[in-house]
Amino acid sequence: MAKAQPQFTCTACGATHRKWAGRCDACGGWNSIIEEAPLSAGPGPRAGRGRSIALSSLSEAEAPPPRRLSGLGELDRVLGGGLVGASAILVGGDPGIGKSTLLLQATSAYARKGMKTLYISGEEAAAQVRLRAARLGLADAPVQLGAETNLRDILATLDAERPDLVVIDSIQTMWLDTVDSAPGSVAQVRASAHELVSFAKRRGVSVILVGHVTKEGQIAGPRVVEHMVDCVLYFEGERGHQFRILRAVKNRFGPADEIGVFEMTGAGLAEVANPSALFLSERGTPAPGSVVFAGIEGTRPMLTEIQALVAPSPLGTPRRTVVGLDGARLSTILAVLEARCGIPFAGMDVFLNVAGGMRVQEPAADLAVACALLSAREDVALPADTVVFGEISLSGALRPVSQTENRLKEAQKLGFCAAIAPRLAKPAALPGLTLKQMPDLAEVVGQVFGAG
Repeated sequence: MAKAQPQFTCTACGATHRKWAGRCDACGGWNSIIEEAPLSAGPGPRAGRGRSIALSSLSEAEAPPPRRLSGLGELDRVLGGGLVGASAILVGGDPGIGKSTLLLQATSAYARKGMKTLYISGEEAAAQVRLRAARLGLADAPVQLGAETNLRDILATLDAERPDLVVIDSIQTMWLDTVDSAPGSVAQVRASAHELVSFAKRRGVSVILVGHVTKEGQIAGPRVVEHMVDCVLYFEGERGHQFRILRAVKNRFGPADEIGVFEMTGAGLAEVANPSALFLSERGTPAPGSVVFAGIEGTRPMLTEIQALVAPSPLGTPRRTVVGLDGARLSTILAVLEARCGIPFAGMDVFLNVAGGMRVQEPAADLAVACALLSAREDVALPADTVVFGEISLSGALRPVSQTENRLKEAQKLGFCAAIAPRLAKPAALPGLTLKQMPDLAEVVGQVFGAG
């Protein structure tokens, strides 16, 4: 039998190489390639034939999986309506953003509803976790706590205890003695995640894994871990803001891109039932460069404030600073304003921000961004009771977006009386709300700002 060849893997991106190199060709990282022990060969052709598997048709009816509610409405919303048994969930986020606080509150809530829960900490001592629980008022919750990094001992404990839910904080600290790599390496993370996911499916236990993130905001380790689990959640937010966003980027049991909003307080994370009202609570007198965008996050309509500042630049290359939006999208909108509407931004610094630490990703924010830029440049404030949404094409035309009626209903509920949007095939008629339908960006520039 041929000898297994060694394999070299990048610890930053998981790319494999045939030989060691100082720099990874895939991600460009330096000194990130390590040697991994080759996988043992599988059973040979003499090991016998495999058994046939049971097949079924797509038309067979099957009951939906039972779900357990935690009582934290925002968490249950992101999970698709509750926790599914025998599911594996991966939670990632920046250091200190509140992942451990959220999961400690969640496990306490599940435990108080009769679920047997275990919290395994590989980063903190048990005393540190108890101090956090006491600070959050959760010391009396019937959660069983353990501090260990040896996965073999953890799995033996889980086999003996038979919990309903277990939290592993974090997967990068776990290690298997059968893998010849350091904890946190690609091989260890992959093997540890595989063992825990297999245990969850085999024993019917829900497993929540905490994952570290890289400086780019992606969960550290091999991407195969995200494929193994059933649900991937990102806990986002700016440290200078009290708001935290729990976003589902993958969910086999519910909609992806669903979000839950929390507020960080001295007593832990508090749910925000009406995020639109909270994000707009500090909005005072209308000012140039401030526009309210009616967006959709998952299945939830949400109003956020987009702020822009345009000022003459003393630099040869003007600055373009964006927080909460895609910088490439800003460059595209600036190019469309100059090429299709004759409004240049050359020689001007442009600063764009989404208030409250929110991150907007949908293209429906294009028109709100353009209006904020025009408002800041022309020093003209939009009326305080107006919301804006719509996608801008490269030709300058405005394209309709999905769930227009839901956006308008949310705006009307919060007291807005007017909306600027693309032309609709079936205009939504809401009493008390005036809908200004625009065919292209040039029409917005002429009618709303009187520029061009």
